[in-house]
Amino acid sequence: MSDGTMRGQVLLLLLVLSLGSALGQVSYSIPEEMPRGSLVGNMAKDFGLDVKRLKSGKARIFTPDSEEYIELNNERGVLLIKNRIDREALCGQTTPCALHFQIILDNPMEFYSVTIEITDVNDNPPSFEKNEVRFKISESAASGAKFILDRAIDPDVGSNGLQTYKLEPRNNFIIKLHDQADGTKNVEMVLEKPLDREKHEQLSLVLTAVDGGEPQMTGTMQILITVLDANDNAPVFTQPVYKASIKENSPIGTVVIRVAASDADDGNNGKITYSISSISDNARGVFEMNDESGEIGLKGNIDYEKARTFQINVRASDDGGLVDSCKVMIDVTDMNDNEPDIYIMSKSNVISENAKPGTVVTMINIKDADSGENGKVHCTLNNNIPFVMKSTNNDFYSLVTDSELDREMTSEYNITVMCSDEGVPSLSSSVTLTLQISDVNDNAPVFERSSYEAYIVENNTPGLSIFTVKARDADWNQNARVSYILEDSSVNGVPVSSYVSVSADSGVIQAMRSFDYEQIKHFHFSVKAQDGGSPPLSSNVTVTILIQDQNDNPPQVLYPVQTGGSVVGEMVPRSADVGYLVSKVVAVDVDSGQNAWLSYKLQKATDRALFEVGLQNGEIRTIRQVTDKDPVNQKLTVIVEDNGQPSRSATVVVNVAVADSFSEVMSEFTDFKQDKEYNDNLTFYLVLALAVVSFLFITCLVVIISVKIYRWRQSRVLYHSNLPVIPYYPPRYSDTLGGTGTLQHVYNYEVCRTTDSRKSDCKFGRAGSQNVLIMDPSSTGTMQRIQSEKNILDEPDSPLEVRMF
Repeated sequence: MSDGTMRGQVLLLLLVLSLGSALGQVSYSIPEEMPRGSLVGNMAKDFGLDVKRLKSGKARIFTPDSEEYIELNNERGVLLIKNRIDREALCGQTTPCALHFQIILDNPMEFYSVTIEITDVNDNPPSFEKNEVRFKISESAASGAKFILDRAIDPDVGSNGLQTYKLEPRNNFIIKLHDQADGTKNVEMVLEKPLDREKHEQLSLVLTAVDGGEPQMTGTMQILITVLDANDNAPVFTQPVYKASIKENSPIGTVVIRVAASDADDGNNGKITYSISSISDNARGVFEMNDESGEIGLKGNIDYEKARTFQINVRASDDGGLVDSCKVMIDVTDMNDNEPDIYIMSKSNVISENAKPGTVVTMINIKDADSGENGKVHCTLNNNIPFVMKSTNNDFYSLVTDSELDREMTSEYNITVMCSDEGVPSLSSSVTLTLQISDVNDNAPVFERSSYEAYIVENNTPGLSIFTVKARDADWNQNARVSYILEDSSVNGVPVSSYVSVSADSGVIQAMRSFDYEQIKHFHFSVKAQDGGSPPLSSNVTVTILIQDQNDNPPQVLYPVQTGGSVVGEMVPRSADVGYLVSKVVAVDVDSGQNAWLSYKLQKATDRALFEVGLQNGEIRTIRQVTDKDPVNQKLTVIVEDNGQPSRSATVVVNVAVADSFSEVMSEFTDFKQDKEYNDNLTFYLVLALAVVSFLFITCLVVIISVKIYRWRQSRVLYHSNLPVIPYYPPRYSDTLGGTGTLQHVYNYEVCRTTDSRKSDCKFGRAGSQNVLIMDPSSTGTMQRIQSEKNILDEPDSPLEVRMF
């Protein structure tokens, strides 16, 4: 397109003062070779436009291409053929072949994209570059020998293109086709039956190329074969595929690559001649080969934008008729020889400052004929302007607003669009646009921070000022007067206004109640800043209040539990070693952090030299060997302190019984009687329990004796044991729950005797999960009854098994 034409087109588009972007796209499909004036499609109907709109909007076709094939009839709203379209000349072998252009309308400005696909018709027959080709083939050539043939060219594509080959006659040779990476097929003539020079010295074959059109079209090439005497060594290329690259715009005569083959024969049979057996369509007339040196040189001009790769099949033959072939792949390296082209499709000269971000200001079409990095275009704008470039469709860009405009700061913008490619060296082009800004009121208050956080210590005084939020408004006078409002919300179902308040003038936030860290640790709310404009503008900010903990809760002892009527104790055997775990004090603190860090100390003890308490874990252990002189009753007072400032504490009393047997503990009940209150309810339950146990014991005893007598009478065997019952007391009442020191509340007593043993055992055991003694002064009578029942057990030959709870 000439400079004058482009300037005229730009001046026409600049007449539009307002822009309305309504993008649409439609596609048509037409065959090639249609006569001028033929109908392509009803554009007005397909886009839903009225013909009057086409006239009022001065509808026109926009395309940067130099040749136009389509014209727009505004009277009818249809697209017509303007010039004859030859698909092969327009696109070559590229499929699909299509024309792309835009239809521009003004007032408001709109553009629509149109794609017209050009379909192929079978108007070209296949053709060979040569009418005939000659081969010299030795009669000693083995079956399977391959000979590369020139492939036919058919400019048509798809089913109209070249489909297959036929070889006549087929007495000695057949045809094989091999698909190539570029979609073409290499043609090989393969020797199927050996040649006999004595029968046929010359062979004449016809190779026919057939396309798939209707009707079919063909092309032929004659193959003349001279049968030679035996030549037992064929040329061999050093490699089957050669690869080379050449820069576009390289001068004619440039050597691209040199192929080499060797032949082990001597004389004429070893003399190698190089030739091009077949070549891709885009390489015809571009390369030539030196038949002696094997060099492939540049014969014509190379343009990367037209062809990026070439394929050449090279044949090496000796005078004996044996040949070898190789493939040469030549890649064209792109040179950055095209600068980006900028086309202004439409633009606005004035825009309001309240235009929303994303408002289209100008539509631009940018193209770079190069490819790869050389064809990658980046467009930039001059700094400090609220506009950006956005890609809308392929090479089409829109200049849009990126943020809100402010005429009080800038009333006019000179926008320079600079487009550069990534080539080395980079090529660039630019255009400058002028845009006026019309004024509106558009400034809202802005907080100094995006969010606020404040801390307040629990147990605060209601009405305490926590902190201040601050917002500023860039407007003037009444529009800049800011008021602060607490947004309605709730905290744990309670309105936030019962927690805090906000001063409308100063933005000071005050506490409306005293906070408790153990009840609520943090909460958030929103504050709105509203100016005095009409209509008013406002903005919100999130405020988070974090409650800080105070040491306002003492530790709470979970174990041992202090009861009012009983003395909860632990039992330590006199055989306990140093470090024996007696019990463990467990406490918690509902405060957090270091206010909840607990330490344990032994405050008072009957014998401080006997026990110690773990500072961190509250474990009570012996610090020396227990002796017989140590009193049975040991009373320990443990204090639990937290790490707060000031520290808070709690105390717990632990009673420890130092004894090897339960009877020894019970003998000391009189000592406990002096310190504990009498509990009538507990005595009643103990007496009732012992009565029930006694009844069950006697019942079991009678049943066991009856069973034993019955068995004795049946077996006639009776064995009496006169040895008295030897009571056995466990030496230690140690903790069975992993060393936690938790004594169990119930003991189990088990008495066992047998008739077939000279030894009788009376075992007092305990359940695996219970070892706490409930000691009450009122249990003296109960212990006497237990002693009387024990006398019954001392009677010899009493087979019984009793378990007491």
